[in-house]
Amino acid sequence: MAVPPAYADLGKSAKDIFNKGYGFGMVKLDVKTKSSNGVEFKTSGSSNVDTSKVTGTLETKYKLAEYGLTFTEKWTTENTLGTEVCVEDKITKGLKLQFETTFSPNTGKKSGKVKTAYKREYLNAGVDVDLDFAGPTIHGAAVVGYEGWLGGYQMTFDSAKSKMTQSNFAVGYKTGDFQLHTNVNDGSEFGGSIYQKVNKDLETAVNLAWTAGSNGTRFGIAAKYQLDSSASISAKVNNSSLVGIGYTQTLRPGMKLTLSALVDGKNINAGGHKLGLGLELEA
Repeated sequence: MAVPPAYADLGKSAKDIFNKGYGFGMVKLDVKTKSSNGVEFKTSGSSNVDTSKVTGTLETKYKLAEYGLTFTEKWTTENTLGTEVCVEDKITKGLKLQFETTFSPNTGKKSGKVKTAYKREYLNAGVDVDLDFAGPTIHGAAVVGYEGWLGGYQMTFDSAKSKMTQSNFAVGYKTGDFQLHTNVNDGSEFGGSIYQKVNKDLETAVNLAWTAGSNGTRFGIAAKYQLDSSASISAKVNNSSLVGIGYTQTLRPGMKLTLSALVDGKNINAGGHKLGLGLELEA
């Protein structure tokens, strides 16, 4: 078996069917460019239709492939500055080390995080440490895989409080066109998802969630259909009768348009439905 996915990516195919191709209540623009010397620039801006709040980010990334190093600088309209330094596959094959810092000039708040990840056949594990003067918070996760079966565990330990604040388990099965994922979070949140690639044009997904002590089960179904090489349509509905529809069209190489709408099926005439518009440019 190949390297299993990271814990956060378990059930990712189903999540993508539910989440990608939609942008309800937002007008968004993403621009990606790359200079001749290899520096990558990514700019993103969005406006919330309901609140009219505008947010944006600017990211630059430079890679030194011969040393396995990647430098990333980030800035947001919240006036937060971030720096990331990453080294991969240099100390040993499959090992990735990453150091992140953020700084807010307005408040003077600083934060730091050290991330480690190691992946090889049958195993994908990682440990992240949030640096805090009161005591670091440790996040750990591991996934093992064998013949399509996947098992994972994720935890968070708050050293300042000397207690475990998160303990999650997951089990799944993955083949080329089918994925099953189940998880238990903190012994009280239960979830599951199924993904199936029906044919080269049609993908479907189902998810379920239940909270201990609650009588209601949350569920949803979603599908994505590739109309042709440049256009696709997505649709989803949940047990609250919220219906989402998305349309994605590649206008030309490096230019993608996304239109989406969310309709409250229980209150068709009451209004409150949401529209979304997204444009991605890449050069």
